[in-house]
Amino acid sequence: MSGPGISSSGAWLRAARDLPRDKADTLLLIFSSALVLVPHAAHFPVWITLCAAATLAWRAAITLRGKRLPPLALLLPLSLLAMGGVYASFHTLLGREAGVAMLALLLAFKLLEMHARRDLFVVIFLSFFLLLTSFFYSQSMAAALLMIATVIVLLTAQLSFQYAGAQPPLARRLQLAARIFAMAAPLALLLFVAFPRIQGPLWGLPGDGHGGRTGLSDSMAPGNISNLAQSGETAFRVRFDGPAPAQNTLYWRGIVLGDYDGRTWTRLRGNREGKVNVALRGPKLRYHVTLEPNGGRWLFALDLPARVDGLEHGTYRASPALELSLPEPIDARLRYDASSVADYSLQADASAEQLLAWRALPAGYNPRTLAWGARLAATYKPEAAIQAVLTSFHKDNYSYTLQPPLLGKHAVDEFLFDSKAGFCEHYAGAFVVLMRAMGLPARVVTGYQGGELNPVDGYLTVSQSDAHAWAEVWLPGRGWLRFDPTAAVAPERIESSLARALPPSAPFGSRALGALMDVRPAWLTALRFDWSAVNNAWNQWVLDYNPERQRGVLDELAADFGNLRSLLGAGAVLALLWLALALRRRQHGDRLDLLYGAFCQAQARRGYARAPSEGPHDYAARLAARPLAAEKKAAAARFLAIYAAIKYGVVSPAEKAAALKAMARLITLSR
Repeated sequence: MSGPGISSSGAWLRAARDLPRDKADTLLLIFSSALVLVPHAAHFPVWITLCAAATLAWRAAITLRGKRLPPLALLLPLSLLAMGGVYASFHTLLGREAGVAMLALLLAFKLLEMHARRDLFVVIFLSFFLLLTSFFYSQSMAAALLMIATVIVLLTAQLSFQYAGAQPPLARRLQLAARIFAMAAPLALLLFVAFPRIQGPLWGLPGDGHGGRTGLSDSMAPGNISNLAQSGETAFRVRFDGPAPAQNTLYWRGIVLGDYDGRTWTRLRGNREGKVNVALRGPKLRYHVTLEPNGGRWLFALDLPARVDGLEHGTYRASPALELSLPEPIDARLRYDASSVADYSLQADASAEQLLAWRALPAGYNPRTLAWGARLAATYKPEAAIQAVLTSFHKDNYSYTLQPPLLGKHAVDEFLFDSKAGFCEHYAGAFVVLMRAMGLPARVVTGYQGGELNPVDGYLTVSQSDAHAWAEVWLPGRGWLRFDPTAAVAPERIESSLARALPPSAPFGSRALGALMDVRPAWLTALRFDWSAVNNAWNQWVLDYNPERQRGVLDELAADFGNLRSLLGAGAVLALLWLALALRRRQHGDRLDLLYGAFCQAQARRGYARAPSEGPHDYAARLAARPLAAEKKAAAARFLAIYAAIKYGVVSPAEKAAALKAMARLITLSR
């Protein structure tokens, strides 16, 4: 015996099937409009999303209950109120955010004002336009797949209003809409590949450059990197020419910080211009970087970068500390080739004057740290003192956490001697202060450490959660050397990942992430890698299909074809294949047209020729007004009705075959 829930759901299905055609078509249009608004919901103020949803629900209720649409006297104040709300939220009615929000509300209100057939198509075309604007917010493959599904539903709604006679079932209409989309796809693909492109992102507007971008900045204070490390966004992807290096060697050099005011580290002003003095030894590791837009100017390369090539536009600059930067912000995905070496000597012959700024400390801060540094300098040689500090970090109950306690004026003192809990920026900053207290030149380097290798496409994905800070210390005869105090406190962070390095007291979300990484089934991991590879291919070949890449693709195609004659020959073969398919598909259509032609010729011989602009319905009406026998008029009317149903309607192959036989008999009867 079925329960009440099952019977009620069955009643809903029966009610949906029994809806009159106009109500069913209107509900389909409302549903397609709702699909159009779904990608925008997360980017609108809450009141706009709720207002649009309530308006669509109101329109659906009017349709189901058969009520009258609201009068213009009500719609006009509502529209003005919505316009005022948009202005209050965005302080303008122009621009991307305000304009799209206004269009969304207008679409919802237009559904309440559909009095004529023309209004239906206004809603459909406005929906198509609004659907395109969703690419302003996301151009991911998931967004594109949702857009394709929505386009097919919109086409189905449009087709539903086009049928003058009997309407095929919804499944058949969806199938026809999908076929129309599939027929247009090859031409769209050809235009995408071959149509001349302009420099810049596929979708964007002026002013899109800096909003909402996530990435490293050119300063560091407690909490900066720990906040960034909680973001799962991709920073860049890397493909190596050979095997990927070990995880603990993946230090992606970014920004070098030397000025310290007691709390915040910034770039050293005198380090921004000058000659790069570096000696590179050993083999070069070559790789290719795809950098995500972040609004900054920094390029990232493995420590130590030797060369950067293949920038699609512009040139880079290298500071004396080997920071790589561009003159303009990175507002679109950027690809470049780079090479690095593991054995190097950076500024080994630097003079005391050049190193003076790297020893500076602000007066009146961190007296306990200064005293510890003085004791270390008096007791140990530089290399031994550095090792003593790292050993202390490892053994003296220091902890690695995303949520360290707040620090006061003497932040380094409180961290080293009281809380002993911090993130990488705490350890790197405190280590550099301690080195300078010993009299050694030292500085902070920020960038990324590690990454996740995808076995499907061979790309290493470096996320914002891999953001990291470490230290460099200058030693006589050896130059600047990298030291990472985080590796002494939490070696799991360097050897594996951030999630596994966090202690039990870390936030639940991060611990849950680490637990999931340990117990994730193999099939789920494989699925995640597959999806990441597909997204990467989408980024590389669709979103980043710029003029340079288009030129390369077309050059490769030209080289593959060899010469123009080969290209023309291939085009001729494709044209012949298309013609053969078209002729095959028209075979049944030719039989129908032959019968129609025979009918028209028979009537012309009787003096009732069809005018060139006359359709079957008008022709039938004219024949009915002529002085013909009743049985001949009936046969002619029946013939033309069957012809119109087959030509412009949807019939099954069996129905079509039977109708063609009937038409042949009716020609004889109508003579």
